Amino acid sequence: MIEIRHLETLVAIEGTGSLVEASERLHVTQSALSHQLRDLESRLGVQLLNRRTRPIRFTTAGLRVLALAAEVLPQVRQTERELKKLAAGRTGRLHLAIECHSCFQWLMPTLDAFREQWPEVEMDLSAAFSFAPLQALVRGDLDMVITSDPQEHDAVSYLPLFRYELVLAVDRNSELATLKKIEPQALASQTLISYPVERERLDVFSAFLTPANVEPANTRTAELTPMIVQLVAAGRGVAALPNWALTEYTEHNLVKTIRLGDKGVWRTLFAAVRTEDKESAYISEFMQIARELCFKNLTGVRAVG
Repeated sequence: MIEIRHLETLVAIEGTGSLVEASERLHVTQSALSHQLRDLESRLGVQLLNRRTRPIRFTTAGLRVLALAAEVLPQVRQTERELKKLAAGRTGRLHLAIECHSCFQWLMPTLDAFREQWPEVEMDLSAAFSFAPLQALVRGDLDMVITSDPQEHDAVSYLPLFRYELVLAVDRNSELATLKKIEPQALASQTLISYPVERERLDVFSAFLTPANVEPANTRTAELTPMIVQLVAAGRGVAALPNWALTEYTEHNLVKTIRLGDKGVWRTLFAAVRTEDKESAYISEFMQIARELCFKNLTGVRAVG
């Protein structure tokens, strides 16, 4: 019932003290201004102004609407400024969640570089290990999800970052270390160490073991990649991890990596965004920075397509 123009009119009257000067400030005729006020008072069923006083004074009801104007109009102006910046591609919001524990290795440098170029974009980062990130993305709680497990959704687009090979890390002194490749059945006698997430979200199960109907002898979890590598190096089990996440450990001879199957298990890492946002300037810039840094800093990754 109360519109923004009504609030602006009352603020102008308060600032000038007369209908004549208020109409000049708002670039409308005094007749149009008076008609607008009478219409609003009729809608609300209360008188807002005491027109017989000089300067014009507000009634109790009018003062209440003025208080509303003082609260609402600054928010409207701020939102208008933000929308203008957004339309110009200079600002926005980028709340990310990641589904891969090892993503921090390349993601943090990407965020640092992006923040320098887009300081007005509001950023936040969380780990999507304890909630359903796709639903949060569709709801608008998140703006991007880094994942290797795309799930079809009409409102979501998956922008590819890079392809990587999932390899098996083993103790260098184990019998497995002599192999160049390994078949699913060989893991039936092994303890498989993984991150603490559901097996459906672990590539080693979805892309390697489950299709072959193979279960490892035992499973255990560890939160961080360095912890997993230390357990593998100590002969406590094996772990399937992205090849690029293991480069520094293989270079220091902590573990040996083995290909999964004849052709290897290759996965694609995606940035999932809402479809209407995928062409926005800052999303496109983030993707460009991420790809450049990934191919510059990571070993063993490939471009998609």
